[in-house]
Amino acid sequence: MLDRLLSRAALPLSLSFALFLTGCGKEASTDIVIGEVASLTGGTAAWGKAQNEGVKMAVEEINAAGGILGKKVKLITEDDQSKNGEAATVTKKLVSRENVVALIGEIASSKSLEMAPICQKASVPMISPGSTNPKVTEVGDFIFRVCFIDPFQGTVMAKFALSKGWKKMAVMTDVKQDYSVGLTQFFKEHFTKNGGTLAVEQSFSTGDKDFKAQLTAIKAAGVDAIFVPGYYAEVGLIASQARELGINAPMCGGDGWDDASLIQVAGKAVEGCYFSNHFSTEDKSEAIQGFVKKYQSLKNENPSTFVALGYDSTMLLFDAMKKAGSTDGKAVRDVLARTKDFPGITGNITLDEKRNATKSAVILTIKDGQIVYVETVKP
Repeated sequence: MLDRLLSRAALPLSLSFALFLTGCGKEASTDIVIGEVASLTGGTAAWGKAQNEGVKMAVEEINAAGGILGKKVKLITEDDQSKNGEAATVTKKLVSRENVVALIGEIASSKSLEMAPICQKASVPMISPGSTNPKVTEVGDFIFRVCFIDPFQGTVMAKFALSKGWKKMAVMTDVKQDYSVGLTQFFKEHFTKNGGTLAVEQSFSTGDKDFKAQLTAIKAAGVDAIFVPGYYAEVGLIASQARELGINAPMCGGDGWDDASLIQVAGKAVEGCYFSNHFSTEDKSEAIQGFVKKYQSLKNENPSTFVALGYDSTMLLFDAMKKAGSTDGKAVRDVLARTKDFPGITGNITLDEKRNATKSAVILTIKDGQIVYVETVKP
């Protein structure tokens, strides 16, 4: 009986001590924890690694300058392995287990569309560096992006194609990627409404290696150029196989082409081809050249677009936290929604009522094995 009484008496003390330790743990944590989801392995790893480099640069810079609101920033990055479904899994982990106050990612629109509903439900602000499909921010008011969207990018490339005198074109669409399907839609709309003709449309899927059947149909159509709004891995193979079949028509696409491996794989097959992008390392502005030089000193190479977009996303988030004077999700969301003329590396960022960035695009070409600036297209 005495043992039972002592046991009951000890329970409140034990519980109080446990609560005390828990409280101390929270007080001892002085970090602001943000999450990142990126494809660090798998088919789109080049983009995920680039995004991660940009995010880390921003975190290191802000911590070196004293952090935010008197606290250091802690970054937790999860690899979605470029797999369907994995982005949702790691986002749930970051939100529920790691209790991140905000989240950066993803580049691929299909992955961001997995992440967005989770962040929206949890009231955790999410900023996508490079997902251009319009559906991403339509998920809800906690979802933002720092890149332009497919209606703009698709229209830019259609206008460019018409300006080159390409009246009869083919389109090859990756039906497994929301990004590619969206770009095709908006390219077709502007191109056909303004005098262009799509002589043939072909499709493929991410991971395909053999495109000869589709390219044979395109060759028979005798087109002026081919629009391929795909990702760099498949685009490189498509270009190489097109040239092997004797197709000499120029090719064009979107920012999904942006990776050094495109030229490594395709070589001369992509000479004279064009794609739209978010910025150019040839831009002479002081901010861009400073960013390029810093990245070169760290990595001994030029930063890709997705390094710059990862950096811009993270710096925009930090700026919003400072202005909000808080890391509270709703407070940060409200500040992000009012973003106007934020000075990003990829251009001044103004977010519209749908939380999409209004900014210019650049057209780039491949000449002598190098990516070369052609022109800037304003919104």
